[in-house]
Amino acid sequence: MNYRLIPVTAFAQNCSLIWCEQTKLAALVDPGGDAERIKQEVAAAGVTLMQILLTHGHLDHVGAAAELAEHYGVPVIGPEKEDEFWLQGLPAQSKMFGLGDCPPLTPDRWLNEGDKVSVGNITLQVLHCPGHTPGHIVFFDDASRLLISGDVIFKGGVGRSDFPRGNHNQLIDSIKHKLLPLGDDVTFIPGHGPLSTLGEERLHNPFLQDELPVW
Repeated sequence: MNYRLIPVTAFAQNCSLIWCEQTKLAALVDPGGDAERIKQEVAAAGVTLMQILLTHGHLDHVGAAAELAEHYGVPVIGPEKEDEFWLQGLPAQSKMFGLGDCPPLTPDRWLNEGDKVSVGNITLQVLHCPGHTPGHIVFFDDASRLLISGDVIFKGGVGRSDFPRGNHNQLIDSIKHKLLPLGDDVTFIPGHGPLSTLGEERLHNPFLQDELPVW
């Protein structure tokens, strides 16, 4: 799977353009804003966009989804339906963060644990990983050992859980029982910040140790 990271919004959110090398068919994951920049990146990659995928319903991950879906005539897919309240609350989210108006969003298809999404000849596995939000999902390409993890796990950190219906224990459980078993060699693209591997985080991420270090 080929990918290109497109940092967007003041939150430096990692929008991912992913595509199949054989077919040049592509998907956008978490287009949080800056639609014009994303359009330029899609054009520069020389790919055909087929769908927009969402890991969860926070504004910085979905802010440009509706505009881009209309522009390209493609469906919005994901997240899991438990995040519906976040997507319906996008107007309130945009006011809270002082960003441009963002209307409510209803995806064309919700995703569930075990679903599969095709991008050309690539098959993405869907894992439901609640904790940051209740309907958070991640996308895993086993063939390339690449995970798009949204705001579940970061290099040296994990997602916030102090939002409505967030749950820290559930988040850690999602990481330990859904993500880490995928394998130490898996590289993940987080929603913010640099890439890392699950092996690196299993060994060194302080939030994943049985006992937190005393600083």
